Amino acid sequence: MEKIIEESKQGESLVLENKPENTKKLFIESYGCAMNFSDSEVVASILSTNGYNTTQKLEEADLVLVNTCSIRDKAEQTIRKRLEKYNAIKRINPKMKVGVLGCMAERLKSQFLEEEKIVDLVVGPDAYKDLPNLLNEVEEGRDAINVILSKEETYGDIAPVRLMSNGVTALVSITRGCDNMCTFCVVPFTRGRERSREPQSIMNEIQELQNNGYKEVTLLGQNVDSYLWYGGGLKKDFVNASEMQKATAVDFDQLLEMVAVGFPKMRIRFSTSNPQDMHESILHVIAKYPNICKHIHLPVQSGSNRILKEMNRLHTREEYMALIDKINSIIPNCAISQDMIAGFPTETEQDHKDTLKLMDYVKYSFGYMYSYSERPGTLAGRKMEDDVPEETKARRLQEIVDLQQAHARYRTEQYIGQTVEVLVEKVSKKSPNEFSGRNSQSITVVFPKENYKIGDFVNVLVERTTGATLIGKAIGLSEMN
Repeated sequence: MEKIIEESKQGESLVLENKPENTKKLFIESYGCAMNFSDSEVVASILSTNGYNTTQKLEEADLVLVNTCSIRDKAEQTIRKRLEKYNAIKRINPKMKVGVLGCMAERLKSQFLEEEKIVDLVVGPDAYKDLPNLLNEVEEGRDAINVILSKEETYGDIAPVRLMSNGVTALVSITRGCDNMCTFCVVPFTRGRERSREPQSIMNEIQELQNNGYKEVTLLGQNVDSYLWYGGGLKKDFVNASEMQKATAVDFDQLLEMVAVGFPKMRIRFSTSNPQDMHESILHVIAKYPNICKHIHLPVQSGSNRILKEMNRLHTREEYMALIDKINSIIPNCAISQDMIAGFPTETEQDHKDTLKLMDYVKYSFGYMYSYSERPGTLAGRKMEDDVPEETKARRLQEIVDLQQAHARYRTEQYIGQTVEVLVEKVSKKSPNEFSGRNSQSITVVFPKENYKIGDFVNVLVERTTGATLIGKAIGLSEMN
């Protein structure tokens, strides 16, 4: 399981169109990976049909929910500070109820409810449909908790509301849970075993998005490449499926092709991939369809075989490099991005050098890089001593970041003089006279607005780069419009 933490989105609160018949107010904010933001949309949809409108004014909320992340200690500390803020307001407005959702809820359920008494309800990632019942429990003066992990729940029957961001791009969840037991990761314990969502419900959700003007979807899961629908149930139980179920099963390359063919005027992205599940058949589907974006997020975590084994990663350095070669051969214009951990227990200078050498081999377009922080409940947390000094971790992380920045500049400079297709997502942060969007390779492109609008697919001639961003001028609408 990999999680991409987009720092700019942390703590983003969700706002929906109000229903006049709803009388209660919900404040909900999200932390962590894209799955948490997607889950918040499901929660808001459930509560919208149970009397709640959203608000961005914390002080006027009847119910405050925070969707939480346990992947790093920093994320947990941030959420604890937010809970302190909620409780300070609750002393002024005692009717306000506070709840914790998501991964941290599962891990710290008794601590939050019984020991620290800082929340009224605790709801795990598979229990969101139980929220109305849990809120009734709270109203009757009882603590409410449901962190039971499901073998079946995919929320395929819930039409998520959408974060009112740009109305152009949306997340569509296709799997939940994870079967990979990476020693540094809490997700298998907080989100349960892997199961996939029924394909037609995915197609129906994307159809609704298209009807509402969305131009791009990201198929989302802890491990999308291992998507497997055979009628419901856990991925690990597929071995016990009937011959008919096995014959009619849908895997990820089939789902990806279904979406690409079904929605030729929508861009398709997906995240996150695991190297051992990125089969060649998926690469050929990406190469075949122009509306599937040419970007693969392919976390590696370390370039050292010894550390990969300690992490229980199910690939070697050599297997990963062979996969990179295959991607470059089948999809020559594909961008590859990474997740990397610096300072995993027992990591030596040679292990670190192996990581830098691997980065030199791949030359990633961009990446998400962290120093190791021990997570309680993980195998590494239970069995391994966090023995790399913090100053060593910081220095190694900085070397990784510096090298990644050099590689990002190298990759973006390849686009100077080229024309790229950009989906306009928003006004540029730096200038109200410019638009910002991404090309197929997920690299940000900025260009003068002229007469274009958000949601247009625009061909942009790249003139220069800042190292991470492409800057150019529009030369017309693309054929995707």
